[in-house]
Parts: sequence; C-alpha cells; structure tokens
Amino acid sequence: MRPLLLALLLPLCLSACASMGGVDDPTAGLQNPQVRSRTMSGGDLIEEYYVAGQLRVVRITPARGPVYYLVDNNADGILDSSRGEGPISPVQYKLFTW
Repeated sequence: MRPLLLALLLPLCLSACASMGGVDDPTAGLQNPQVRSRTMSGGDLIEEYYVAGQLRVVRITPARGPVYYLVDNNADGILDSSRGEGPISPVQYKLFTW
C-alpha cells in the first residue's frame, strides 16, 4: 500500500516543487544602483537602491525571517501597489532557492 501511495504522490510533489521558484531578486536588473544601507534598532537591515537619484527598490532583511522587497515598478520614485490599494506594494517573500 505504501509503495502505491508513494508512486501516486511523488509526481505531484515534484511538480509542486518545480513551480515554487520564489521571487526573483528585483535588484538584479538595476543599472549601476547606489545602495544606502541602515540598520534599525531591532536589527533589521534596510537597503535602498537608487538609480539616477530615484528610489527603485527597498530590500528589507529582518533580524528573523525571510528577506522581502518593496519595488517601484514605473520609476516615478513612489513604491507601487499592484492591486491599487495604496502607495506600498505587497510584500514579496523569497521562499525557496536552490
């Protein structure tokens, strides 16, 4: 019974793992960014990436937990919301890398 269950679940698990790529690093495509870093009192590291004097990406590395990004998608200097709910984009977590 166990080999049959394993044979049925293995393809499902492998396809789920293949589709869980996580969030790509939005700082990778920036041309010559100027990075300003600061550490908050709780130990969180905040890195602001500026291109041509405009804020493009904010990378937050919490003291505990995964790294996440806030992104300016249209280069207007304001962090965008993809759902139109406000000035800040949804948090993007990078869950898996390999």
